Amino acid sequence: MKVINDQIEIDGIDKEILRALMKDARTPILSIARTIGISGAAIHQRLRKLEDSKLIVGSKFVINPKILGYKTMAFIGVHLDKAIRNPDAVKALEQIPEVMESHYTTGNWSLLIKILCKDNEHLMHILNHKVQAIKGVSRTETFISLNQQIDRQIEV
Repeated sequence: MKVINDQIEIDGIDKEILRALMKDARTPILSIARTIGISGAAIHQRLRKLEDSKLIVGSKFVINPKILGYKTMAFIGVHLDKAIRNPDAVKALEQIPEVMESHYTTGNWSLLIKILCKDNEHLMHILNHKVQAIKGVSRTETFISLNQQIDRQIEV
């Protein structure tokens, strides 16, 4: 790994390590080491450097929301009456467990949020009683996802 002009350049070994862990974060380090042909200690050292550089920002288990009954995903464009209301609106959105993401955007909306709900009735309740009740929200536009067709990270 090299830092050039505030950007990180990773070598082939780093890429192989990252690809293996991105595919399955529970892959044993020694298994990766054997595949690549270097020691487990070298893998740990490289991972530590990648974490220190902030290229790796964590690892997590991915929960399948459908198994828990959350079958409706929607994207909601939120219009705020004033841009200054953004921080308070985001704080209020953080209190709604169904809100998975919030993005400050350019264009037609002040915010774009992603929410997961059990069904359309649950979505309507969240919209009418929680999102639209936030001070400063003047209106919303909702797009229901029929099927998530791509889910990936940036390629290394």
